[in-house]
Amino acid sequence: MGGAGLNDAPVMRLTCLFALFPLLLHAEAQRFEFTARASEIDPRAKAHPEIEFVFDSKGKPADIQHASVDTRVKPQGKLVIWLMGHSAGLFERVNSFGLHAIRVHYANGWFGKFGNQSPGADGQQNGHIRLEAATGEDFSPLVEIPKPDGMMERSFQFVKWLANKNPEGKWKQFLTKDGKGLDWSKVIISGSSHGSTTAARFAKHQAVDRVVMFCGPRDQLETWQSLPSATPSNRFFGFSHVLDSGWSGDHYCRSWELLGLNAHGPIVNVDQMTPPYENTRRLITDADVKGDDKRAHSCVVPGGASPKSADGKFLHEAVWKYLFTQPVDQSGPATAADEDCEKDLQK
Repeated sequence: MGGAGLNDAPVMRLTCLFALFPLLLHAEAQRFEFTARASEIDPRAKAHPEIEFVFDSKGKPADIQHASVDTRVKPQGKLVIWLMGHSAGLFERVNSFGLHAIRVHYANGWFGKFGNQSPGADGQQNGHIRLEAATGEDFSPLVEIPKPDGMMERSFQFVKWLANKNPEGKWKQFLTKDGKGLDWSKVIISGSSHGSTTAARFAKHQAVDRVVMFCGPRDQLETWQSLPSATPSNRFFGFSHVLDSGWSGDHYCRSWELLGLNAHGPIVNVDQMTPPYENTRRLITDADVKGDDKRAHSCVVPGGASPKSADGKFLHEAVWKYLFTQPVDQSGPATAADEDCEKDLQK
């Protein structure tokens, strides 16, 4: 009788394996997402109820951290550290650009207690607290935030955990050669509002690859924005809506100029131009938000408040890509300071 003999069986199995091999490879390349509690990753982590920074709130874990990477996309070798509540839409996009992303739970609850107070004698009260919250080092007499509860150490411990948990994601590349910290030259520090202000303050202290500031920074009564910077000014990128109260109070124009961003191009309305937006670092939008200043504040980050076109697509996809991927060595022309932007807001 015809048909395959017994000796043909191994050959048939091998042929089937070869046929499945491309599918197996494809299955390995995917978008990975992780959540983990900071208190479980690092037993040294502590809660600080004195600044409303706790591990549990209303019966639910409050120290959840997020991470994601898409191994189907060509990697850029850079890690986005997000300093605000988790933004699924933003993480999806930065992953699509070939960037890794994490959001850490660090001791930032101080803002509700001290954020609206007048600055200290040196005009840097909030800046000192932000730096302590970010580094876990003693910069402010108003708070006591140890190293394991600062953003730097929480990020380091999380990336170490991810390197073991998800070797396919190649998280180990963001650790220093001795494995004792993060390689900050590969880090994009980013945030919105309060988070973007801390991102900017941290980048003045610690050199990073890039800073992406949504609806910020503020600290409008402070002077730290004009301090010498470990991160060059061409590596700072800002995006905000003109109806955001940060504009009516001259907060954004002031901070952007004190950071030196006017040396890299004019303020550009992204709704009237296409990339690369004159290679500037100062981007604004006047897209329709129904006159709602609160929506204006949050609309610049991918999410429910973000403006959409008539076909339902987000208007600012190109802007988000520009902010995170535009080559930092490409700068627009230097622009004079805006005389209508009030710099001395303490008077």
